[in-house]
Amino acid sequence: MKRLFMMVVAALFLCGITASAQPKWGVTAGLNFNTSKFTDVDVKARTGWSAGATCLVDLPLGFSLQPSLVYHQKGANITDNISQNVGYLELPVSVQWGPDLLIFRPFLDVTPYIGYALSSDTKVSLPGLNFDWDSWEGKKRFEYGVGIGAGVNVWRLQLIARYNWNFGSLYNVKGWDDIKDHIPDLKRGSESEHFGGVTLSLAYMF
Repeated sequence: MKRLFMMVVAALFLCGITASAQPKWGVTAGLNFNTSKFTDVDVKARTGWSAGATCLVDLPLGFSLQPSLVYHQKGANITDNISQNVGYLELPVSVQWGPDLLIFRPFLDVTPYIGYALSSDTKVSLPGLNFDWDSWEGKKRFEYGVGIGAGVNVWRLQLIARYNWNFGSLYNVKGWDDIKDHIPDLKRGSESEHFGGVTLSLAYMF
């Protein structure tokens, strides 16, 4: 809860800093085409969704800053025996650069982000072993990463396509070892899970 509180405070702080620069406030929603990283395991991607609030601030020399507070639903199928869904509250801070072409503005985008997991459900289905692992024992809530992409502003609309690298890990050592004890396909040298992949988002600025 402390990290969640810090994220909300950080979001308010960023918006407070940008308030003097006449920000454009808006709402955003999109789709996540998730990938999940494991060594020696074929992980099947799942499509998730996102929704939240954002503010866009124009800066000199073609730059702009866009902090957001967004809920992301992410997930993956880990072998045929495990499915994972995690809901994150994320604080991405997009740094953008692009020329203003009057009726539209294309831009490049670099977005570091941090996130705090609000919900997690791991479904395990094995011969003689079926359960939902919805507790936080053996799991981590905090995530962080960076996204790189491109977008365009047209009138009050903004479209962004971005690829995200996640550097965190969903499971701690004990939680990961517990899973590998039950799933033969997961080797002892396998990496723990984290989510990345492509996101498409559409924002409307008021």
